[in-house]
Amino acid sequence: MATLIRSKISNKLTNAAHTVTNKSQAKVSGMFARMGFQAATDEEGLGFAACDDLDYDHRQGLQMDILKNDEMGGEGVGEIGGEGMAEGDSHYQRDGTGPPPSASKDGGLSAELASADRPKITAWEAGWNVTNAIQGMFVLGLPYAILHGGYLGLFLIIFAAVVCCYTGKILIACLYEENEDGQLVRVRESYVDIANACCAPRFPTLGGHIVNVAQIIELVMTCILYVVVSGNLMYNSFPNFPVSQRSWAIIATAALLPCAFLKNLKAVSKFSLLCTIAHFIINILVIAYCLSRARDWAWDKVKFYIDVKKFPISIGIIVFSYTSQIFLPSMEGNMQKPSEFHCMMNWTHIAACILKGLFALVAYLTWADDTKEVITDNLPSSIRAVVNLFLVSKALLSYPLPFFAAVEVLEKSFFQEGSRAIFPDCYGGDGRLKSWGLSLRCALVVFTMFMAIYVPHFALLMGLTGSLTGAGLCFLLPSLFHLKLLWRKLLWHQVFFDVAIFVIGGICSISGFIHSVEGLIEAYKYNIAD
Repeated sequence: MATLIRSKISNKLTNAAHTVTNKSQAKVSGMFARMGFQAATDEEGLGFAACDDLDYDHRQGLQMDILKNDEMGGEGVGEIGGEGMAEGDSHYQRDGTGPPPSASKDGGLSAELASADRPKITAWEAGWNVTNAIQGMFVLGLPYAILHGGYLGLFLIIFAAVVCCYTGKILIACLYEENEDGQLVRVRESYVDIANACCAPRFPTLGGHIVNVAQIIELVMTCILYVVVSGNLMYNSFPNFPVSQRSWAIIATAALLPCAFLKNLKAVSKFSLLCTIAHFIINILVIAYCLSRARDWAWDKVKFYIDVKKFPISIGIIVFSYTSQIFLPSMEGNMQKPSEFHCMMNWTHIAACILKGLFALVAYLTWADDTKEVITDNLPSSIRAVVNLFLVSKALLSYPLPFFAAVEVLEKSFFQEGSRAIFPDCYGGDGRLKSWGLSLRCALVVFTMFMAIYVPHFALLMGLTGSLTGAGLCFLLPSLFHLKLLWRKLLWHQVFFDVAIFVIGGICSISGFIHSVEGLIEAYKYNIAD
């Protein structure tokens, strides 16, 4: 009898505790929901786990069907990759708003199954890709940033490296969710998927459109910068030639017109390693020349001061030189050991920080107040032409990469979204590019030429791009997405870091954009040369 009484009392106390817990959780979840942070309930978590199990079984079944079709001579494979594909199979989200495979940026289930046969990259290869992105030609503008920022500019090179490394990690963290066993499962494939998940369920595609616009702007501006720097380098290499910088930009664009005919980057990628090696050699030559003049270094010129009007432009230049977040999700998904991603990000950004800081400081100490927007223009004429010709070759060979990426985003956004496409498909039934599609590609190349002709200011354009899209893609959006998707799991210091990065990034972005635009207006109004 006593045992029965104790059992009833225990059950009542347990039920009361559960009731209080559920009510408190409901209040907290409601509060965060009103703030815009979607907290997952137990039912949603169970639904996610069930969806994961069903998805795994469904994939196994499809893989067995594919194997059977292969044994029968490959009949029916096209149906599995096309109409036979189950809608909503991949890219599902916790809130159930994931796009179907046909609308996915990365190709849906067929691409996922095909990726199983693709060779995975090691952490060293991934690090090499990141290094290529953040140690490219645009480090040539960093000494100009030290000119207007002094020691604070050096501090910003270190600070930007730390922040970009951190935001790269939290961006990858947004690709994963925990299943019922507490294991992290990759449920998103790209930056666009993360943005769409943050805007769901009210605006399930708004975030993706914002990221796509930012990507297109950054990629097109990168193409413009390559044309600008090509014209600048050629003009300063051969100052006695009766050819202006704008004319050199037109000549460079004529050499770039074949990019409109590109179907893939296989041919261009063969030159990427040689270009990168050549660029590192050029950096070493510049540093060697600077070291040869170490006795004349102007240490007194480096001060703890800032040019209030031009320093915000320097912030944009520094941020733009670290942009790599666009391709980090796809690169991490292709790594043999994704667990090594954090270590890879650490050593690549530490190396970039050291090399950029040394390069910028040594170059500025050598030329001090005479430092130009592109540092190789300060070299003696005897070696300037050779170095600049190598840089022009690298710029022209680097142009197809952002150009092709921008074309791909534009085609997928406006021409290849099925019934949701704004314009008809620019490819024919046989996969060939239509004539009007080719015309649009040529128009994009010509557009970059006109921008380079009318705005031939490398540092100002670089600062504008870094302030507008670089800060958004590297600082603002990753921190915002991290807070939105992983709010319940974040520790207080992580929340503090995310909020601080968002606030500081927003201030730097706005001020850099305003001062870059003012600088461009002033340069255009008074016809100021580089």
